[in-house]
Amino acid sequence: MEDSQHLPSQNGQSANGQSNGQADGFDADEKITDIVPLSGLYENWFLDYASYVILERAVPGIGDGMKPVQRRILHAMKEMDDGRFNKVANVIGQTMQYHPHGDASIGDAIVNLGQKDLLIETQGNWGDVRTGDSAAAPRYIEARLSKFAHDVLFSPKITEWQASYDGRKREPVSLPAKFPLLLAQGVEGIAVGLSTKIMPHNFCELCEASIQVLKGKPTDVLPDFPTGGTVDVSQYNGGQKGGRIRVRARIESYDRKTLVIRDIPYGTTTTNLIDSIIKANDKGKIKVKRVVDNTAQDVEILVSLAPGVSPDVTIDALYAFTDCEVSISPNACVIVNNKPQFLSVNDILRINADNTMELLRRELEIRRSELKEKILFASLEKIFIENRIYRKIEECETWPDVIATIDKGLKPYKKQFYREITQDDIVRLTEIRIKRISKYDSFKADELMRDLQTELDEVENNLANLRDFTILFFKQLLKKYGAGRERKTEIRQFDTIQAAVVAVNNQKLYVNRKEGFVGYGLKKDEFVCDCSDLDDIIVMRKDGTMQVSKVAEKTFVGKDILYVGVFKRNDERMVYNMAYLDGGTGRTMVKRFQVLGVTRDREYNLISDAKGSRVTYLSANPNGEAEIVTAYLTQGSTARKKSFEFDFATIDIKNRNSRGNLLTKYPVRRLQLKQAGSSTLGGLEIWYDPTVGRLNTEERGYYVGEFEGEDRILVVHKDGSYELTTYELTNRYEPDSVGVLEKFEPEGVVTAVYYEGKQKAYYVKRFNIETSSINKRFLFLPDSRGTKLILATTDQQAQLEVTYKKDKKSPVETTQYDFDMLVDVKGWKALGNRLTNFDVSKVKLLASDPEQDIEKVVENGRIKSKSQLGIF
Repeated sequence: MEDSQHLPSQNGQSANGQSNGQADGFDADEKITDIVPLSGLYENWFLDYASYVILERAVPGIGDGMKPVQRRILHAMKEMDDGRFNKVANVIGQTMQYHPHGDASIGDAIVNLGQKDLLIETQGNWGDVRTGDSAAAPRYIEARLSKFAHDVLFSPKITEWQASYDGRKREPVSLPAKFPLLLAQGVEGIAVGLSTKIMPHNFCELCEASIQVLKGKPTDVLPDFPTGGTVDVSQYNGGQKGGRIRVRARIESYDRKTLVIRDIPYGTTTTNLIDSIIKANDKGKIKVKRVVDNTAQDVEILVSLAPGVSPDVTIDALYAFTDCEVSISPNACVIVNNKPQFLSVNDILRINADNTMELLRRELEIRRSELKEKILFASLEKIFIENRIYRKIEECETWPDVIATIDKGLKPYKKQFYREITQDDIVRLTEIRIKRISKYDSFKADELMRDLQTELDEVENNLANLRDFTILFFKQLLKKYGAGRERKTEIRQFDTIQAAVVAVNNQKLYVNRKEGFVGYGLKKDEFVCDCSDLDDIIVMRKDGTMQVSKVAEKTFVGKDILYVGVFKRNDERMVYNMAYLDGGTGRTMVKRFQVLGVTRDREYNLISDAKGSRVTYLSANPNGEAEIVTAYLTQGSTARKKSFEFDFATIDIKNRNSRGNLLTKYPVRRLQLKQAGSSTLGGLEIWYDPTVGRLNTEERGYYVGEFEGEDRILVVHKDGSYELTTYELTNRYEPDSVGVLEKFEPEGVVTAVYYEGKQKAYYVKRFNIETSSINKRFLFLPDSRGTKLILATTDQQAQLEVTYKKDKKSPVETTQYDFDMLVDVKGWKALGNRLTNFDVSKVKLLASDPEQDIEKVVENGRIKSKSQLGIF
């Protein structure tokens, strides 16, 4: 309704001040003729709004990697830059000339940029991304552009400009960024029906990857987070939608009762992480006594364990149930040519590298033009002064005569210039002051033109070799700003943690066999075992049916329960021994079977479908034990022997659906256990996967051995200590710390070569493992500064090759030794024997398996491995 006469005022008067006579401001007889249809308005306005949010607020541009507010902040800081720090409040005020939103959004964006420590130098309390502490008020903190920002972000001559929102100022459409800032800083934004989440990447690696892109080589850049930690990028998928990364805190065992969290995952804070630990403890998922935050310059969170709790299992539980592990789904969405596009980080890197080369080309072309103009005018000036053309204009009476006279004087020299001489050039000559003419030095003028020509030749060469020039540009950035920007996040492959395996047994399982109920709420009924509220339970009934269900407070599973226990999926060592009556034939059958995988809450029949079939004997054996039972036949049986023994070890383990073997065709009165059996499965075969530092039975990594009973694992660490551990699959080993990991043989001998820091000499020792403590480290090297373990092995057939010089003038000699000739077997605390009195340059372990040979070279006093195989 555009006509003002139809618009009522709030006090009941029309727009012209006259009363309408109606309470609502309208005449009852008045007809509204100006009607605006609503059809289509919502559609158009919504699309306009969605486009605005996507392009102007949430999604960054691929050119400079900035959202508009970030771009305006940096432009405003450049405008007010004088080399000194400015109050952030002043920066906010300056930015508001360009940004249509309030000071709060600008302030948050400045703090976010400052905490990334790349484009803005900060002063004052800017908060901490690790702890979640917020920055001080803008009037208390200061900022200025970093030198890096000056070098890569601003170039007014090649910047495309646009009017600000109110038309009073101009602002850059996109800053000419000569670096992949989008990947260096990372970004997150949510728009209308669209979102973006790009991980931050390492500065040095981006420089090196850009160089590789320019050389035409493939690259694969991976995230690096300011909070450190470890990351599994096996499913990163180039940062594209659908990918996933897992980020973990770095957790260490301080002692058997305390864990230390050193780094935290990206996207969380120490406060949130501690809250998640306390919440998991309250829910019974883990058991800890207390959590103490000692974070200062470095992150340090101490987690005190409850008595009897395994540190290794607790570390896994922290990853499974708390924010010590987070999963992040990246989504690299950027604005390209004013449209959102989904790209991979490697595509973004390639586009940015090409964009950097294009920006450098434009800067070089502008510089070339400037140099040519300077050389041209310097030459004109020299001709104008040395040929005294300025004197010929003294007699000219009009301005056109002056211009014509100078032009005539320059005519013999015009062919030497790269372009035609214009009237503007001649006017500039007339503006030269008499003082400059009188002090003109021809020698200095020639020297200046030579310098300009040298620089022009260099620019021309750079343009002709633009790709090499761009590579050199990135190398200079790496050299100038790369120090202190090394990778903080360690890339690792994580093992998959089964939550039910590491969950603390926070419930007790009970059963009412007669009524058919199981659960942790039946505290007046029969106790079965401890369990976790994440566990599944397996139930087998007298009628031969089996069911697996989620543990609950109280669940009906059917009457006449014979067996109930915690179900472990794919547990190949749990074997069930069963005897049942076949109702169709009257025969008693026996079977041994495993239950590896089932559908939850579905009933399975384990025996014959014939009416009257029932289970007469059942045992569950966690290690495949096979017992001996006595079968008693009925007195009315026609068999001559009324009882006999049966050993379950005589039948094979088959599928749960198998019919079984015939025990007897005569009626059986009862079956009774006579003798408990031993395992029929043999020992547990264990492998060690050094990429994740875990034991497994899936044949990942290298074979450790077959374990049973009280067998142990020997671990020799690179710091010169050893320990004995169990073969529990929940054990954790730091891959970077482990030197030797193998099945412990009590009669075995450990041989070690080490450098003794105090004596500054190499020693060799051989010793037996004399301790029996589990999960306790024993240092077998002298506790002196500079002492380091060089080689260790349990291979009794191994030899040592030593390369040395008797003195500085002597030639290099190499000698091979049998270890038993060098030193006898002594106690683990013994010093051992000195390897040689000569200057050692290389030691090499000649193992019985040639592929395990390992070479250590001494360079400038530092030990460097020359082999990727071997023990260390």
